[in-house]
Amino acid sequence: MTSSNFTVLDLFSGAGGLTEGFFRNGFQFISHIEMNTQAVKTLETRSLYHSLLAKNRKDVYFDYYTQNISREEFLSQCTHLNLGNNGIINQEINATTENDIINTVKKRMKNQKIKKIDIIIGGPPCQAYSLIGRGRDPNSMHTDPRNTLYLHYLKFIREFSPDIFLFENVPGLISAKNGQIYRDFLEKINHLGYKTSEVPPIMNSADFGVLQERKRIIFIGWKEEKQFEYPTFSPINRKFKIWNLLNDLHELEPGQGTEGLQTYRRGRPSSYLREFNIRNGFRWVRQHEARIHNERDRVIYRIVINKWNNEQKRLKYPELPSELKTHTNQSSFYDRFKVVNGDGLSHAIVAHISKDGHYFIHPDINQVRSITVREAARIQSFPDDFLIEGSRTSKYVQIGNAVPPLMAEGIAKEIKFMLNNN
Repeated sequence: MTSSNFTVLDLFSGAGGLTEGFFRNGFQFISHIEMNTQAVKTLETRSLYHSLLAKNRKDVYFDYYTQNISREEFLSQCTHLNLGNNGIINQEINATTENDIINTVKKRMKNQKIKKIDIIIGGPPCQAYSLIGRGRDPNSMHTDPRNTLYLHYLKFIREFSPDIFLFENVPGLISAKNGQIYRDFLEKINHLGYKTSEVPPIMNSADFGVLQERKRIIFIGWKEEKQFEYPTFSPINRKFKIWNLLNDLHELEPGQGTEGLQTYRRGRPSSYLREFNIRNGFRWVRQHEARIHNERDRVIYRIVINKWNNEQKRLKYPELPSELKTHTNQSSFYDRFKVVNGDGLSHAIVAHISKDGHYFIHPDINQVRSITVREAARIQSFPDDFLIEGSRTSKYVQIGNAVPPLMAEGIAKEIKFMLNNN
């Protein structure tokens, strides 16, 4: 059996960062399950991109990307080419819906004459487990219903009995509810007949070539009877920096740029953009549009950028001149304003970037703004031909919640190796 025959069920898909890694390794998706309607549009667009690529009809996607045809025309042409149903299920996974979703997946398998699912992948929304989320919630997220989403994930494993599962989440899962969730997950997965690493397998996206410090738990489990071992991942040498990622995009003042097509500022991409396939053949880039900022924020941005670029120090909120302060609480959240490290790796892109951009300031003192959707997507290692659908706020949320595609690709490659050598 080759990887093109390996079947995947994709839970809590989001915009498809984890999904993209498995697409690149030739896996066949049975279904993608996602509750957010705008993320579903992104998933649909990208899954059609891969279907068109397989049929050697990338020209149809190119026409949509370059805005020569509308979304309706794009979807119509894809239907005309008999690309088939992409299996996206736009539903929340909860106690009320999970049985219906399971039955829908089973019907789809029957219609496509697919006998089994080889791997289940996904990561439930992490806000209930994250240290930041718990710090902001007066109940420390103990009453958040997202705490129990891992139980629904386990229900799908019990129903479909895949050879392998991949469960991704934030390291805060280990300590959530005093470690109760982590212990319960391990106990229940063992009870279902699966083995996984007892030591929390925490990985950094930077080890996969992503120019970002982003740590995640990556559970890879397999049926007890399989002769598998947890894969070994060899870190990629960190020889690139954020400037290698951003310096071919046009400089923007706040409010400048466009959702539509722009040329690149430099014709030849950096070695990083070529080697990691961020710029991958199109002559134009989209979704490079800067937010509008008020002048007080821009004054703060200048101070923050200068302090970081000149001293390699982060400005703490109490250090601001009094006339620039708008918050009475100065004893917590010292780093309300944070510049992306142009000479190294970025800090983790998270969904909070959708709020105001203060925590993701562009390192260029001449631009004095927060990063654009395309810059955030690049830091997450999304290629330039990957369109994020929806409103600008939604785009930022989708990017911040995603698994970096380069990280996903590296993990999927090792899982493919495991299955091929079964």
